[in-house]
Amino acid sequence: MPSAEDAALLAEVAELRSRNEQLGQALESRAVIDQARGMVMALAPCSSDRAWDLLVDVSQHCNIKLRDVAAALVAMTTDRLPEPIQRELRRALRRLHMADRR
Repeated sequence: MPSAEDAALLAEVAELRSRNEQLGQALESRAVIDQARGMVMALAPCSSDRAWDLLVDVSQHCNIKLRDVAAALVAMTTDRLPEPIQRELRRALRRLHMADRR
C-alpha cells in the first residue's frame, strides 16, 4: 500500500500533467486565433486590437468558442466558412467600417 507521501506525489504528478496538457491546448488555440486575427487585419484593414474585438464579437453572436471561430476562418483558405460565422463576420466587418467612419 502506497504511503501518504507517495499518494501526494502521485496526485501532484497528475495535476502537473493536466496543467501541461491545458497549456499545450492553449498555445495551439492561441496560434490559430493569432492567424485569424492577422486575416481579419488584412481583410478589414484594422489594428490587431480591433481584429481581436471583431473575432470576439463574431464568437459571441454565433455562440461559438473563439478558438472555433478562428479555426473556421483559418480553414476557409481551403474550405468554405460555415454560414453562421460567415454572416456574423460580414456584419461585424460592417460595424467596424461604420465605427471607423465616425
